[in-house]
Amino acid sequence: MVFEINTSIYEKLPRSFYLREDVVEVAKDLLGKVLITNTDGDITAGKIVETEAYCGRGDKACHANGKRTPRTEVMYGQGGHAYVYLCYGIHHLVNVVTNKEDQADAVLIRALEPMTGEEIMRERRKFTKAKLASGPGTLSQAMGISVKMTGTDLLSDQMWIGADGKERDFEIYADTRIGVEYAEEDALKPWRFVIAGNRFVSKPVKKKSG
Repeated sequence: MVFEINTSIYEKLPRSFYLREDVVEVAKDLLGKVLITNTDGDITAGKIVETEAYCGRGDKACHANGKRTPRTEVMYGQGGHAYVYLCYGIHHLVNVVTNKEDQADAVLIRALEPMTGEEIMRERRKFTKAKLASGPGTLSQAMGISVKMTGTDLLSDQMWIGADGKERDFEIYADTRIGVEYAEEDALKPWRFVIAGNRFVSKPVKKKSG
């Protein structure tokens, strides 16, 4: 069910949430939080239901692994900023930079459960079916996120992640990441996480996270 929320009750996550060293734990902890965007006064919000963790050191699936480029420079900055890149020249994918400077860790947001601004999302997507934000490219389109927003501070009023302070009331399942077959043995890392049983995930997972 899609419903309207008062986004003001979702307090912005503090910088300390993003500066933690374990990107896998951050990826899990982002589940259930709410991603909110404010584009020219249009507010859209969705609960994060699927994430993928990427480590900047020794993870062949990570863009920053072994190379620092103009595109990945934002990943080497302080945690709590957005890294948005273009995939296949079409899809804008939003990641949350984590850890301290020069570590280049990030969490890809893969799916949202829409909560606020459904009509805005439908107009952006030109789409009327239920899954407005299931998949990383899809959710960015629905939320009005593009590469021009890379580097955005997630403590800003343009795009942020909030929490309502309630205890987690769901199980987390884990599986391998999607579309990283080129990463050899690192493609087998169980670093994709979903809220178990949530119908808005891009691809179901049946393994409980350890």
